[in-house]
Amino acid sequence: MTNGRVNPTHRLEDQGIAGLGSVYYNLIEPALIEAAVRRDEGRLGLGGTFLVSTGKHTGRSPKDKFVVRTPSVEDSIWWENNKPMDPAKFDALHADMLAHMKGKDYFVQDLYAGADPEHRLDVRVVAELAWHGLFIRHLLRRPARAELDSFVPEFTIINCPSFRADPERHGCRSETVIALNFEKKLILIGNTAYAGENKKAVFTLLNYILPGKGVMAMHCSANHAIDNPGDTAVFFGLSGTGKTTLSADPSRTLIGDDEHGWSDKGTF
Repeated sequence: MTNGRVNPTHRLEDQGIAGLGSVYYNLIEPALIEAAVRRDEGRLGLGGTFLVSTGKHTGRSPKDKFVVRTPSVEDSIWWENNKPMDPAKFDALHADMLAHMKGKDYFVQDLYAGADPEHRLDVRVVAELAWHGLFIRHLLRRPARAELDSFVPEFTIINCPSFRADPERHGCRSETVIALNFEKKLILIGNTAYAGENKKAVFTLLNYILPGKGVMAMHCSANHAIDNPGDTAVFFGLSGTGKTTLSADPSRTLIGDDEHGWSDKGTF
């Protein structure tokens, strides 16, 4: 059963993802919270917050992240620092994950990664958990409702925390896997409920794609003078060094405090 608003020519079935239970497309925040509560994914806290446990993974799993080694990226990926995955292993992982998903309900969000229309990436997130849909709606930019009717994803992320990978069959390190295939424009995430994997997967895409378009991808915070975007300040530093605090200046306009792009037109 299909629920919600979606481009009628780009449903999951059109991407080869079939046999699921109910599919909920682009639900807004109240509906996602209701679904998450109903499915016992967490509980409501004070002030309307939604509280969850991410299980054994309370952070990202960088050692379980792989890039599929295909000809198009062979010479542009630093393989000493990025773990390669054989295309055949990825295909097996993809097939097994799709089989595991059959009969289960999923929550789909079609979103923009990036504020600049010239450089943004149209991303579809297919989430087993309703609260993952809620999470990613806060991290990426939401299209206008009418824009969903013609939305065509450039990359798709499938996040299935209940799926456990087989290291021997799938060419990974453990039962947890994050596999990125640039050729198939697909990211598969399994056996982790840590929602930050969704966000970091998108940032990984942008960090690879944007430099090729002449845009500097940055892990930073940034602000600009009120009514003067040309007067921009960028704050670099490792996590926890104060970037967000420094950029949250009441006398300036906050651009953001995590990932940004610097193009010929400015910072976004």
